[in-house]
Amino acid sequence: MKLPMLSLEQKLAEIRRLYFRTTRHTIDDDLARALDLLKSMTTEEERERATVYMEGLAQMRKDWSRSKKGQPPRSPRRR
Repeated sequence: MKLPMLSLEQKLAEIRRLYFRTTRHTIDDDLARALDLLKSMTTEEERERATVYMEGLAQMRKDWSRSKKGQPPRSPRRR
């Protein structure tokens, strides 16, 4: 299957979509896809535009993998 070449805006839109639609079950695949898109960007300035979404995906993976290992997820204090 031949993959289409994506413009910078399409790559950013796909990373953003992955960020908003990822779940505990899809985070590993979604983060891998986002990293592939990030690596395909040619300049540092282009990559900087995706930073907030990439950091968010990494944090979600960290939080969700912590709860998989039996550690309770962070929750607000009860009064």
